Amino acid sequence: MPARRRRYRAPHAWLGALLMLLGVCMPLRAPATTNVAAQLTPAQSQVFRAWFVRVINEQLRQGPTPRWVHRDCAGLVRFAVNEAFKHHDAHWLRANGIDADRLPPELELRADQRSLGNAWTTVDGRSSAFVTALALIQANSEFVSRDINQARIGDLLFFDQGDDQHLMVWMDRYIAYHTGTSSKHDNGLRAVTVQQLLQWPDPRWQPSADNPNFIGVFKLGFLSR
Repeated sequence: MPARRRRYRAPHAWLGALLMLLGVCMPLRAPATTNVAAQLTPAQSQVFRAWFVRVINEQLRQGPTPRWVHRDCAGLVRFAVNEAFKHHDAHWLRANGIDADRLPPELELRADQRSLGNAWTTVDGRSSAFVTALALIQANSEFVSRDINQARIGDLLFFDQGDDQHLMVWMDRYIAYHTGTSSKHDNGLRAVTVQQLLQWPDPRWQPSADNPNFIGVFKLGFLSR
């Protein structure tokens, strides 16, 4: 498998098996991350995706910033979402060690949209700044497809291994994720090509339609496209 992840012993461990039995791969209920009024427009969604993957790419390039506290697969997604929603001014760029050249356009948001960066829905319907990988998919994302050819930059790949759930991020030319563990010599971040993952020695981690552990591709619920 790609690496050992943080273990989530939730009562929803049967999610993957149930979805496969039903022949569908959808969250058990509609995402509640945002309402229609606050949802990003198609243009805003495109800019968000660009900042989201830029933040993740910088973690891979420079190593994890100290401001990223919860370092696991879901923590990487939450951190990158929160940073993508921030004002990317000169202070933010300096704090993140990012050069001002070749940046995405600034994400122009209303006040109600800006708060989406850390307003997640838990599996029991509460609002929280912290959610697990399962909650990110079940309560905050929308199913796209089990065909990875349908993935767009910034989409999430979700794997359910029973008691373990794991997220990866589609970065266009590669797939990024955090293993859930880190050490002095290994920060836990990984970047693999699609072809590498499709040929992974442990077939449970292959993002293919015939792998029952691969639940599918999902997009964050506040994105309109």
